[in-house]
Amino acid sequence: MSPSLSRPSGLPLRGLSVVALSAVAALALSSCSVFDSSGSSNEPPRDETNGQITETADADVFSIKVGDCLDYVALGSGEINSVPVVPCGEPHDGEVYAEMSLPDGDYPGDDAISQQADTYCYDQFATFVGIPWDDSSLDYSPLTPTADSWEGFDDRLIQCVVASQDDVTESFKGSQL
Repeated sequence: MSPSLSRPSGLPLRGLSVVALSAVAALALSSCSVFDSSGSSNEPPRDETNGQITETADADVFSIKVGDCLDYVALGSGEINSVPVVPCGEPHDGEVYAEMSLPDGDYPGDDAISQQADTYCYDQFATFVGIPWDDSSLDYSPLTPTADSWEGFDDRLIQCVVASQDDVTESFKGSQL
């Protein structure tokens, strides 16, 4: 699991690999060299008993967890260091639904990580949403380590985000959308 670390402003930390997000933008997006330079090192505000996010915030990308809801469209594409999170009971269009850690070693390269992330997120989609991605109106996108975050912060975490064209006010878990 990625630790929440204080980072210099503007340092690109995690890559957003966007997979054919036609439901959101009606065209395929791809990663680019744009990143959020706000320099957030914030933990999102969470309920102490259940860990759920309690208010809208810009959270450090390393502090988000499976089950966190977010404003996916606001992420854009490219490298990011903060994520606009929201309580799942408020309007949102994205949710972190799965994560896996890659093994230590040399950075395997953007293509290798993207391939592994896409396969993993695709495989985990049906378990979370309740129907296969091919039958769903939802899409998914992996958050992946970049070469900089791999080397500088020991970032090995792939996180999968489910995304919707429309806002919802509950979890996508079991939604069968």
